[in-house]
Amino acid sequence: MANISDKELEQALESKIKSRFSRKDKKHRSSGGGGAYFIAFVGAIVYYMQAATSFTTVVTGILKALVWPAIIVYKLLESFYGVV
Repeated sequence: MANISDKELEQALESKIKSRFSRKDKKHRSSGGGGAYFIAFVGAIVYYMQAATSFTTVVTGILKALVWPAIIVYKLLESFYGVV
């Protein structure tokens, strides 16, 4: 095994970390998941606000618009696997 000084090891590790986390050589990819969720959120807000008649139903509608994907996944898994 070669004799490597602490300074050389530190420089090698620092170089490796910098190259691993630098942005200049990475390909930037984006997905449409965030945009699709935002459009669905806006649609849910519009849907729930049409039926809102008081402040509490407005707040409930906003909260439902935020969590409706989780509710759908839960119901889908519940129907697939049954209630545990």
